[in-house]
Amino acid sequence: MDKLNELKKITTKQELASLLGVTVSFLTNVLYRLRPENQYSQFTIPKKNGGVRAINAPTKKLKSLQSSLSILLLDCIDEINKVKFPNSETNKPEAKNSKNNNIETLKIKVPSAEIKQPSLSHGFVRKRSIITNAMMHLDQKNVLNIDLEDFFGSFNFGRVRGFFIKNVNFKLDPDIATVIAQIACYDNRLPQGSPCSPVITNLITHSLDIRLASLAKKHSCTYSRYADDLTFSTRKFVFPPKIMRQEDGEFIAGKKLRNEIAHAGFAINNKKTRIQYDDSRQDVTGLVVNKKPNVKKEYWRTAKSQCHNLFRTGTFSKKVSGAVVEGNINELEGQLNFIDQVDRYNRLRKKPPLNHVYALRRDQQKFLKHTKHLLSGRERTFSRFLYYRFFYGNDKPTILCEGKTDNVYLKSAISELVNSYPKLSSPKTLNSRYKLLLRFTKYTKRTKFFLELDGGADHLKGFIQNFNQQYRFYEAPQPQHPVIIVLDNDKGPQGILSYLLSIKSATIYPASTALKKDFREAEYIHLFHNLYIVLTPLDKHGGHTDIEYFFDDATRLKIHNTKCFNTVSKRDDNADLSKDAFAKYIVKAQKKNINFTGFKPLLDRIVKAIDHYDTIKHP
Repeated sequence: MDKLNELKKITTKQELASLLGVTVSFLTNVLYRLRPENQYSQFTIPKKNGGVRAINAPTKKLKSLQSSLSILLLDCIDEINKVKFPNSETNKPEAKNSKNNNIETLKIKVPSAEIKQPSLSHGFVRKRSIITNAMMHLDQKNVLNIDLEDFFGSFNFGRVRGFFIKNVNFKLDPDIATVIAQIACYDNRLPQGSPCSPVITNLITHSLDIRLASLAKKHSCTYSRYADDLTFSTRKFVFPPKIMRQEDGEFIAGKKLRNEIAHAGFAINNKKTRIQYDDSRQDVTGLVVNKKPNVKKEYWRTAKSQCHNLFRTGTFSKKVSGAVVEGNINELEGQLNFIDQVDRYNRLRKKPPLNHVYALRRDQQKFLKHTKHLLSGRERTFSRFLYYRFFYGNDKPTILCEGKTDNVYLKSAISELVNSYPKLSSPKTLNSRYKLLLRFTKYTKRTKFFLELDGGADHLKGFIQNFNQQYRFYEAPQPQHPVIIVLDNDKGPQGILSYLLSIKSATIYPASTALKKDFREAEYIHLFHNLYIVLTPLDKHGGHTDIEYFFDDATRLKIHNTKCFNTVSKRDDNADLSKDAFAKYIVKAQKKNINFTGFKPLLDRIVKAIDHYDTIKHP
């Protein structure tokens, strides 16, 4: 229990700052000079059932400190659970090593009690989500939903401080507990909007969860909590009246339930209490749970309709408090992401999993290039949305490279040459942050499954071959920004360059190069619509180059773990520093000390392609 034991031993602010990964000067500056009460902005967001929710958002500095505290406390929770449940599923190597904080690698209901870690709280908990909360209550006769009133407001400064002093798992030094409460609280309560508030509420409410789970078990029910939403479900035909009963149209909580909730310092919001029966739609924290976890039909219909309008007109609308307002594409993407998360989970819980790229082993995935035939109707809509967002309705020029290291090189070069390329980025000023004016495509499982894009010349060739067909699907106004594929000028893209010969509209620039019909000597190539190719410039002898060629020897010879990337003539891929390590530990980490002048001819070509599209696009 490394982090927890360290936290329990410390007695000074300097030690706490070190454990949080910040300097003591930063900690004292945020807490005692700037002071938390001066570092919040207030706004409201509409609630699903009417009314508004007040959000207190911390400043960037305070939020970073609260995020560090949140991570520390989550690490402590993991260590506590590891000791309490050493054989639990969450402690399996495949679960601990997973990069996803979702439910892909974690079952909710496991057959052996010996390896089952109780799943009581699902909000803001690692390996837990709205989906895992819904999974607890599938296929039940009755589902009871209870909402706690003013949940976050029920945790005041004294309660937070007292918990960390008295709780058997923590028992912190009183001064350290005071500092933690100062970081977390605002206006004598835990604010909604702070990243550490939900984690602390889970810690303090855990004892209530245990007591309510025991009450649920006694009456053949299942219990779970997501923040302030409590859910009990049962396969009994009549919901146990000692937990909740209905009289004259009103729900009345059982004495034991009322006492436990009151003893924990909460009150039931009677207006939101309800029992849902299996002959009607049952939902838990927004997901339907009658047979499988699913989004509500109207939620999907709304998102689908908004996508249809977006693809047809370039805009869409939505209703907010009865008024029709212009829709936000970021919110729509969030909704589609949520729908896909649920659909993906349902694919993976099949036995065996449906043929889905997410379910395949890595060695199997590399052979799966074409995925369109695997898409369901909802996934096809999401695929078209992503294509629109990145390549048709893109709000800035989109760059596709052959791999993730190329993205690192170009981003680093642009940031360090910011004053020379105003069309690619804008510099940091007193009133604004540095801003990249390009969108670099990041290759993930999602881009591979939905867009058949995974980097490499082979996938990019398929992208070019399908571009016309994809483009013609949309009726919205024509794109305002280009899509630029950046390729090494070596043997790798030969298949792409050969294919370009079959594209009649492919035009080589500048005109003098076009007369030679040599794609490799082009500054840029316009294929069709808003699609361009930019190749790395050939060397001074007309020889092939890759993007790493444009680093000077001083950069290539920088050492990491006794290795360097080496000069062009002496490079040995098997013995020298790998491209990934060179990009991460040399280029990105030390970009302030790297000469990126060699990248200017390549960046000049990107700018020229952008300028060209500005002359031919429709306003």
